[in-house]
Amino acid sequence: MAEQVTPSSLAGIAGSQPRKSPGTIPLGTGLEARNVHAWFGKNHVLSDISLDFASGTVTALIGPSGCGKSTFIRTLNRMHEFIPTAAMAGEVLLDGKDVYAPGTDVTKIRLKIGMVFQKPNPFPSMSIGENVLAGLKLAQLKQSNKDDLLEECLVRAGLWNEVKDRLDAHGGSLSGGQQQRLCIARSLAVRPQVLLMDEPCSALDPGSTLRIEETIRELSETMTIVIVTHNMQQAARISDYTSFFLADGGPGVMVEVGPTSEIFSRPKDQRTENYVTGRFG
Repeated sequence: MAEQVTPSSLAGIAGSQPRKSPGTIPLGTGLEARNVHAWFGKNHVLSDISLDFASGTVTALIGPSGCGKSTFIRTLNRMHEFIPTAAMAGEVLLDGKDVYAPGTDVTKIRLKIGMVFQKPNPFPSMSIGENVLAGLKLAQLKQSNKDDLLEECLVRAGLWNEVKDRLDAHGGSLSGGQQQRLCIARSLAVRPQVLLMDEPCSALDPGSTLRIEETIRELSETMTIVIVTHNMQQAARISDYTSFFLADGGPGVMVEVGPTSEIFSRPKDQRTENYVTGRFG
């Protein structure tokens, strides 16, 4: 029988985790979204989203499927514009500078704001080691000691001990959870300030999910992390802040945002409480 999810149980999970406050870690000013709207053709899918992501914190984006969470994080590093007919309005500020400002180097933005997708996507023709360092090659970045960087990224992604003796094996030979951690290691190699994660554990078993969550908490000491998740317990376990998105017959909107322990114990909006307690969604 599935464990019943209640406000008290989620609040208890969230309240038991150490929490960080904005401005306590010197990693830059973080990432800010200001009045972001998004469209696919004439379809208005996101309306007026403003959110701050403080340096050194984890923010979870929760809400039903189709409310625009994944679209929103794709606007944060300009991946939304890859999609034909896609458009956006508003500002996304990294350390106070708009990433959509004219003349901005999009490649450099995506190096600073990395992305880990729902489905692990290691490059199949590359070895484990080559996968980790692929971003350096694509961005034409010079690295004096690649062996040290390779080990550092795999250690930070929680994968080094499992693959250190087979770095020449193909990335596709790893399990699903290992492949996802390999993709995290690949993102880390270019030294991002922010890591966006779109349901990174949705296809993984509980053991692999736990290891990814441990990695997220460790990585948040040195970067800003934004994660889309449908798993309420996961949001309670790993995030410092939670934002609830909802689309009720119109474009997706942000209903509320706050410290995770508060969102799961005393949300301000009844719609948030209905969602986190499983009454809908």
